[in-house]
Amino acid sequence: MSYIIIIAILLVVLFISLKPKKKVKIIPLENLEVPEHWHPILLENILFYKKLTQTEQQLFRAKMVRFLETTTIEAIHFELEEFDTLLIAASAIIPVFRFPNWNYNNLSTVLIYPDYFNEDLQFNSKNKGRNIAGLVGTGRFENHMILSRKALHLGFSNKTDKGNTAIHEFIHLLDKSDGVVDGIPNALLDKQYTIPYLQLVHKKMEEINNDKSDIRNYGGTSEIEFLAVAGEYFFERPKLLKRKHPALYEMLDACFIKS
Repeated sequence: MSYIIIIAILLVVLFISLKPKKKVKIIPLENLEVPEHWHPILLENILFYKKLTQTEQQLFRAKMVRFLETTTIEAIHFELEEFDTLLIAASAIIPVFRFPNWNYNNLSTVLIYPDYFNEDLQFNSKNKGRNIAGLVGTGRFENHMILSRKALHLGFSNKTDKGNTAIHEFIHLLDKSDGVVDGIPNALLDKQYTIPYLQLVHKKMEEINNDKSDIRNYGGTSEIEFLAVAGEYFFERPKLLKRKHPALYEMLDACFIKS
């Protein structure tokens, strides 16, 4: 049964890859048609959106429309709902909202699974090792992202944690925009700040690995994961990050907000 699921997924990927790409007429963001009912949904569920000004909220929604026009979202073994697509689009826009002309050129498709999955992309409750919430694909899954629907919803419903799986994966895509995933945000950070950034990262990773930090343990595994984990923290609990890690907050603010 597991092989059947994997073959089905590969067929979906192949179909999407071979399907002629839609020619999207580039319309200025301010002229895009945005569904009016999105606003209350986003207000209720997306804290980042709620904190924006009214004008910024309009821009945020327009950027979501542009993202959904250029990205295919496919549900695997469940029926996709609009709420799922809104959470994915919001997750994509949050890290790059302050960048005027950003496009995820290294993403064509988001595959969303009903639950957590394992390294073999199996998500049935009988399969072992189902602890992966999201990943950025490589090889035959190049330009694809895979997300757990359960993790996607949890990232926005839990208001007190510092994590958000979908934002985490979109930060990996930002990291990958220069062609390599290495934890050095070349697309976000001026070159002269690279060495100070890495020095700070290594200090913070050491604190994590010595159990002297409230940053999630996964951030201590590599520079790659530190950037994504710290980025989640920055967008989910910015005030707490600023209070507990002021230097890191300033560095991330320079990456994501002041760029």
